[in-house]
Amino acid sequence: MAEKDVIIYTQNRELSWLRFNERVLEEAVEKDVPAFEKLKFISIFTSNLDEFFMIRVGSLYDQTFLPKPQKDNKTGMTAEEQLDAIFKSSAALYKKRDRIYKDVTAELAGCGIKHMKMSELGDKDRKYIEEYFTSYIQPVLSPQIVSTHHPFPHLVNKGLYTAVLLQINDTEAFGIIPVPQSIGRVIRLPGSEMKYVLTENIVTEYADRIFDNCKVTARSTVSITRNADINVSSLADEDEDFRHHMKKLLKKRSRLAPVRMEYYREIDQRLEAYLAEKLGLRKKQIFSSKAPLEMSYVFGLLDMLPKNMVPSVTYEPFEPQRPAWMVKGESMIHRVMREDILLSYPYQQMTPFLQLLKEAADDPRVISIKITIYRLAGKASLIDYLRTAAENGKEVTVIMELRARFDEANNINWAESLEEAGCTVIYGLPDYKVHSKVCLITLMDRDKIKRITQVGTGNYNEKTAKLYTDLSLITSDEAIGSDAAEYFKNMSIANINGRYTDLLVAPGNMKTKLLALMDGEREKALRGEKASITVKLNSLTDRETIDMLKEASMAGVKVRMIIRGICCLLPGVDGYTDNVQVTGVVGRFLEHSRVYCFGEGEDMLMYISSADFMTRNLNRRVEVACPIKDRAVKAQIWEILQLMLSDNVKARTMDCRGIYRKKERDGQAVDCQKELMKRAVRQAVSPVSFAAAAAPTPQAPPTPQASQTPQASQTSPIFAGTANILRRLFRK
Repeated sequence: MAEKDVIIYTQNRELSWLRFNERVLEEAVEKDVPAFEKLKFISIFTSNLDEFFMIRVGSLYDQTFLPKPQKDNKTGMTAEEQLDAIFKSSAALYKKRDRIYKDVTAELAGCGIKHMKMSELGDKDRKYIEEYFTSYIQPVLSPQIVSTHHPFPHLVNKGLYTAVLLQINDTEAFGIIPVPQSIGRVIRLPGSEMKYVLTENIVTEYADRIFDNCKVTARSTVSITRNADINVSSLADEDEDFRHHMKKLLKKRSRLAPVRMEYYREIDQRLEAYLAEKLGLRKKQIFSSKAPLEMSYVFGLLDMLPKNMVPSVTYEPFEPQRPAWMVKGESMIHRVMREDILLSYPYQQMTPFLQLLKEAADDPRVISIKITIYRLAGKASLIDYLRTAAENGKEVTVIMELRARFDEANNINWAESLEEAGCTVIYGLPDYKVHSKVCLITLMDRDKIKRITQVGTGNYNEKTAKLYTDLSLITSDEAIGSDAAEYFKNMSIANINGRYTDLLVAPGNMKTKLLALMDGEREKALRGEKASITVKLNSLTDRETIDMLKEASMAGVKVRMIIRGICCLLPGVDGYTDNVQVTGVVGRFLEHSRVYCFGEGEDMLMYISSADFMTRNLNRRVEVACPIKDRAVKAQIWEILQLMLSDNVKARTMDCRGIYRKKERDGQAVDCQKELMKRAVRQAVSPVSFAAAAAPTPQAPPTPQASQTPQASQTSPIFAGTANILRRLFRK
């Protein structure tokens, strides 16, 4: 394939990700977003950018040291060229964030929430801050002057520092003051108003009192971002326990090379030059910010607001709903044996699945519980149920992935806890992260082996299940259960090439099967038959998959993709991707579910999966995709996809240059997440309401018309009898 063709219909993954993060930032200017939620979006944008520099920029930085330059297979750019483009785009994003942050802080001030600069404090507030500094901050500070006896210190990744230039007699020196993590970031000022100051601003303001034996000639708040892309693919010592190896590697992360420096508001040129030299950074790696350099404090700030103020500046409260079909006292095991169950987070609770595990832990019929774990919350009832099961004599096997980035330490602790309870813990596979979300419960019922399988798109994280949109299927289907049993057997013997009937498992058969399904739609289109591919993903980067989707589009296949983040395939490129549509939704919840659909109507093949269409997922991770067989479940998922495609409030469409644009609203406003919240609330009371309250049908592949009933007159025509199927699914 000619390089020209490569560039025509593809874009660089890093620049695509930056455009996605810009969409996150832009939520902070939307009129329908409450003032404090806007500040949270700025915080999320900031933490996203931090991780991007740690991982993606860090990885590219490492590539620049390779003897032979590697080129991006979508644009032909070298690592150095990609870094230059990233730094240029990031500089523009910093300026955009500064403007938005200024507007949002002004809006919050109008609501009585005031982030005060030190220069804005009145006499009374300044006196309070001075006393607070003297009593609580200064005693725990550890300032340092760099000299022959005190070399330049190690600056920890994303730590906050006050950097100063000092005049000592006739000599200029450099000083550094770490802002202690033991001190809260937010100091609230006394009074009825919600006024606060950030600790790092106080430390910088009073730097001359800290270095009281010399003159402070320049000062600034700075933060360093380091490469955090550590290689954990192999053991340093074959005889070493992998858990202990991971503990050692985590200590190394904080000492990797700097890739970025940020300073707050302004910095003296001499101070900037000194830090750049010591850290080995170029000018383009240094960024000015008028927003705080680290913004995780925002989420804790909410707890400090007066209760009467909260409703006017935050989203209307929403709690995941208990499904109406979940009857108190009814056995989840019995229900799953009768019919498939689909849970849709965060609109519905994780409770049914947790209840299933709790039952299984105590049920004498249950022989074993096997589960893969990638990320968990700090507190996890799931762990309690697994421990109980092991203590009750069940065989409990946990595949615990210790390499889940930034959750390594948490997973190590959970692994140790499970081992203490008698669970068998497997630390993933040597060369592949286990990213799948599968749970298998095996029981002996009337001398017959029966299996209950849960397959999800998201982690068993009880906290993020309230924030991320995910799907979780629970089924007693024999073929899926048999495949799940084979999957866990293969994981226990490190066999990545197992044979499966229903499940798609990466890196074994998943990619081959997906490409074949896409090619099947292409062949249908060439024969003049209706053909379509509809997928929901977080990211699309895999070159082979991109090319197959392009080939399908050129053959006339209608390709509709709902992609939250990176999309390296450019839609609407004349002669290549004319039939590709890319939609992205950024809203109150983080879109996280993955769904693959091939074909139309009754013949549609549908899968839910843990895998994005990324090379790392398809080739270098263990992932699972599960077919949706139950017509009611399939109808419900398709309804969700259609609702997302019809969104004209939070959704954006991507153009042929990779730019996101708002949809033209020529009718009723449709916010898919708001609508799904409403449906979840109504469905918790009346099982019929999910179908009866359907949103307007989007432009989606034609499907057979459903029979109309008074309750389902607004239901999208997905499959014949959809309304009746949904009523069966949600009956009490």
